[in-house]
Amino acid sequence: MDELLREYLPILIFLGLALGLAMLLIVASLVMGAQKPDSEKNAAYECGFEPFEDARARFDVRFYLVAILFIIFDLEVAFLFPWAVALKDIGVFGFWSMVVFLGILTVGFVYEWRKGALEWE
Repeated sequence: MDELLREYLPILIFLGLALGLAMLLIVASLVMGAQKPDSEKNAAYECGFEPFEDARARFDVRFYLVAILFIIFDLEVAFLFPWAVALKDIGVFGFWSMVVFLGILTVGFVYEWRKGALEWE
């Protein structure tokens, strides 16, 4: 049991150093950084304009549609990378299964394009 715990010692040392360095950098930025907030620094910055309605206001469905489409095609790239790395090992079957996968995604993309889901008015 003692040997097993000794194997975790480098991990604990690494975590201790990482936490110590993180705390040191945070304290250093608080001590040495300029703490002079003004109205410009406290202004809204995420969307570029001041909020003019309640935060629980309704959004246009196109915002959600674009977000879902981004996630779908972003995941496509996430599946392509490991496939490309292991292409030599998976052979012809792996190649054609990815071609079918990309074909299905392409059909979905063309369908969205034809329906106007990618248009912004």
